[in-house]
Amino acid sequence: MSATQETLLRGLIEKRGAFKQVEGEITGCVASRDSSRFAFTTGEGDVVVAHRHDLTAPNAWATYAVHDGPVLALSPDTLADSFLTGGDDGRLCRLDPAGEIEELAKTRRWVEHITTFVSDKTALIAAASGKNVELRDATGRTIIRTFEHPTTVGGIAFDPKGKRLAASHYNGVSLWFTQSKDGSARLLEWKGSHLGIAMHPNGDAVVTAMQENDLHGWRLADGHNIRMSGYPTKVRSMSFSSNGKWLATSGADIVVMWPFFGGGPMGKPPAELPGAGGALCTRVAFHPSQEVVAAGFANGTVVMMEPTTQRVLPVSLGQAGAVTALAYSPDGCTLGFGTEDGVIGLLDLSSAA
Repeated sequence: MSATQETLLRGLIEKRGAFKQVEGEITGCVASRDSSRFAFTTGEGDVVVAHRHDLTAPNAWATYAVHDGPVLALSPDTLADSFLTGGDDGRLCRLDPAGEIEELAKTRRWVEHITTFVSDKTALIAAASGKNVELRDATGRTIIRTFEHPTTVGGIAFDPKGKRLAASHYNGVSLWFTQSKDGSARLLEWKGSHLGIAMHPNGDAVVTAMQENDLHGWRLADGHNIRMSGYPTKVRSMSFSSNGKWLATSGADIVVMWPFFGGGPMGKPPAELPGAGGALCTRVAFHPSQEVVAAGFANGTVVMMEPTTQRVLPVSLGQAGAVTALAYSPDGCTLGFGTEDGVIGLLDLSSAA
């Protein structure tokens, strides 16, 4: 990082966090299920891990060479303190707290999407490669079922109870029952290429980001279509508030917030939260329990905002490349972000006002 970039990394992170420059674009970031550790993945195949007690000591953050080529997928593991990764080397891997790397699967296709579900009764891992999604048990070593789709899968998401898995693809979304050993999917149809996917926290709706500058959704009770359009560019990031009232999205020079209450979003305009000097919003992430949304922009700015008051807290005002990864820890006490220039940052929110 240049001295100029270092000078410009101002905001809350200057007093309540730390940042570090690594090799390669940051392709993802996520906290472990127990919130004790944060992981960042890179285009060079590395995983950088920071422990909570080393949050402000970037020299203590560990780097592991997990994949041969870019890391394409990152998820908290079914294990409380571990991570799952997928790469363009076709490997699905587990990284544990000791730094041990276990290869759970090896395919000929890129492992592009991973998601997990954990409850008191069950734990599941889903990993997408090409047209197929493998549903695995909690260990990741046993395939329960393989879901086949007509085209390459664009995104996957469990419903809140882990009973259904949604997979986006060309011309719609397939909904699979995870406990069924056979049977076909419920197909939610809409012409076009469906990429990223988000499931409503109550399981009431599923929304996809399309190849066009649009979102499309379905009300799951009756399959009613929900259209959300008007973006100047493609939407690459979506996040529901924990109470399900709002869907925050990237894709404009402000944060677009669709209301999922009072009959919305059908027939209702989105709310708009402030931007960052005209730069495109590239990543959004809602706090896991509070109505606070974090947003990252193409100029490297990261902010936190309250939708009701539109109060803005600057996290990082640095010019370290577009924000490419953004996530809260499950307990809401840490916010992590990464940029295309390889800058990773962590902010301690445990006693923030």
